[in-house]
Amino acid sequence: MKIFNIYLIGVGGQGIGLLSEVIIRAADKANLPVKGVDTHGLAQRGGTVSSNIRIGNVNSPLIMKNQADLVVALERHEALRGMNDYSKNNSTVIYYDTVWQPLDVRLRKNKEINNDILLKVANKRNINLIKVYIDDLNDARMQNMAVLATMAKYNLIPNVQKNHYIAAIKDLLTGNILKNNIELFEKIYEI
Repeated sequence: MKIFNIYLIGVGGQGIGLLSEVIIRAADKANLPVKGVDTHGLAQRGGTVSSNIRIGNVNSPLIMKNQADLVVALERHEALRGMNDYSKNNSTVIYYDTVWQPLDVRLRKNKEINNDILLKVANKRNINLIKVYIDDLNDARMQNMAVLATMAKYNLIPNVQKNHYIAAIKDLLTGNILKNNIELFEKIYEI
């Protein structure tokens, strides 16, 4: 099997850890060899959190710079960071269209990133850019599930199907949290 590299990036508190674990388990349920590693150091401070997932026969879970086939971001600034640092040319970047202002923006050292900037960078490198945004999303903690459902809908991870994602979600969540996340996943998948 060809190696498929997935780099996930977001801000502490957005659910990158859960999203990463669902993807790893979904790949495993699809009988694919998978390795992953997370960084959690700044999660409590609202800093950047990232995960590396590699599907295929690999020795290390770490993705080298500009080698990701898929970048998954839960925030616009982090989408640009992931695209610039990890996306290879002709890859895909999927992101949730929200801003959790990073410290450098709050301190006015950098300007807020808008969608036009992301599109300009993506076009320059022939990157398929997919924006996700749900108008009536009541809980910001479910943005990760909106992105996951869109990934499943567009088959962004080879050989991982909807049923693999659903089974992985059921492994990790329970009660009303499970019910609400599955409902959102199904709704977005069917749109």
